[in-house]
Amino acid sequence: MSVLDRYALSRRRLLSVFGGAAVTALAIPMESGKALAQAVFATYPFQLGVASGDPSPDGFVIWTRLAPEPLEIGYGMPSAPVAVEWEVGDAPSMRNIVAKGRAVAPPELGHAVHVEVSGLQPGRDYWYRFIAGRERSLTGRARTTPAWGAAVDRVRFGVVGCQNYEQGYYTAHRRLADENPDFVFCYGDYIYEGRGNRIWNSADGPVENVRQHFGGEVYSLDDYRRRYAQYKMDADLQDAHAAAPWFAVWDDHEVENNWVGDHDPNGVDPKVFLLRRQAAAQAYYENMPLRAASFPSGPSIRIHRRAAFGGLMDLNLLDTRQFRSDQPCGDRYGVTCPGVDDAAAQVLGAEQEKWLYNSLGASKATWNVLAQQVMLMDLDRVSGPEVGYNLDSWGGYRTPRARLLNEIRNRKVRNVVVLTGDEHQNYAGEVYLDGAKPEGPPIAAEFVVTSISSGGDGIDQRADMAAIQKASPMLKFNNAQRGYAICDVTPKAFVTEFKVLDAITRRDGKLSTRAKWAAEAGKPGITQA
Repeated sequence: MSVLDRYALSRRRLLSVFGGAAVTALAIPMESGKALAQAVFATYPFQLGVASGDPSPDGFVIWTRLAPEPLEIGYGMPSAPVAVEWEVGDAPSMRNIVAKGRAVAPPELGHAVHVEVSGLQPGRDYWYRFIAGRERSLTGRARTTPAWGAAVDRVRFGVVGCQNYEQGYYTAHRRLADENPDFVFCYGDYIYEGRGNRIWNSADGPVENVRQHFGGEVYSLDDYRRRYAQYKMDADLQDAHAAAPWFAVWDDHEVENNWVGDHDPNGVDPKVFLLRRQAAAQAYYENMPLRAASFPSGPSIRIHRRAAFGGLMDLNLLDTRQFRSDQPCGDRYGVTCPGVDDAAAQVLGAEQEKWLYNSLGASKATWNVLAQQVMLMDLDRVSGPEVGYNLDSWGGYRTPRARLLNEIRNRKVRNVVVLTGDEHQNYAGEVYLDGAKPEGPPIAAEFVVTSISSGGDGIDQRADMAAIQKASPMLKFNNAQRGYAICDVTPKAFVTEFKVLDAITRRDGKLSTRAKWAAEAGKPGITQA
């Protein structure tokens, strides 16, 4: 039985279910002789935009979610599945449709649609749209990856994350959309879970937020759905999604700040916290262009996966939250303690580690990228004789960090580049087994990309970071403004361009390139480009 058949409804039930809602229903005949709902909407249903993601050589996922009243409980939709048509064209005009079909927007998934399109040509642009009843979505651009093992001259992509809705506008997303990247890597913190606040206490004192979250802190599935809806209603974010396919992973704020495994930082009973994780995992899947392989199972969702770009680059997307052991030293910042050396500590977990090591060992690509969430450099966060780490980063987990770096070195994995977020700052640096006592060539290059909006406008460099950089030879560049990065990858070099805005608390912030740093193929370390 097909998905459409499983969700087929009789005309009588459709009319009874839809009767008092914001939509009315028409019956669409099915081959089985039954019917599926097609809605006539009182309000535009595609208010959350469209997105594509997880591209492959022959296709990609296309996504939308029907929400005529996005911030209401039930988001203006009835408790019934609805038919949605989809089309893929080979040009923005959509005059030549190369693939099309009908999908189901089920109420169990917040009326989200995930279509895995296949049978397309590798390494080329496509465009897509959705139709529900008489309503048509905007048109998005997607792009397939190159054929397996193909010679590829260039891949150019964006890196984004940490987009606290309250603390600034999404001007960076609009500017990224203008870049026409091959894809976008989102390292996480797509939403923030906290309650709406007019004021936030920055390092410089109270700051008035430019806009506010709807409602209180999010816990239930309805809460998370409404928070995603508020974020996705932003036109600049919709533009970035419509401009290119995304590879998305989550970090902590998609659930709760600094969570790991079944540990709630506020000491909530693990059984209760897993209920919150379950709601968060479902809402994340509902709102991201993910394949069915990432369909959540209870509180778990598989987001570690791999994408290949011909023989040029392998992209390993990691999950540093679900399988990690609790942070040492009470998760205090800028300290150290014996727990940092815990031999049983985990960051990726045994299964994901094995998967990653096998992927790296089998790779024949020129560049091997670890696309993940928290800094791999063991940067000492205290200037002076004391030693202290960000214990929510790999620096707080010496044993699994050493295990990863030794695997890279012992397997002689070529040209490893680490892409990271979380810090709300830009960093370019080199990764050693022990950054305090660097021996031999660096094992990897690391580019940490700043936030879209988290932290407000920011400054060029904080005084504390200037002192830390001066004492840390591994750290070549640091900046504390908002923005995104463009990675330009060729067989000769992996160049990261840090793009920053002079302000994000107003909508007319000016974009500039703050710095470019490059790793050269076959040469350890990074240089300014």
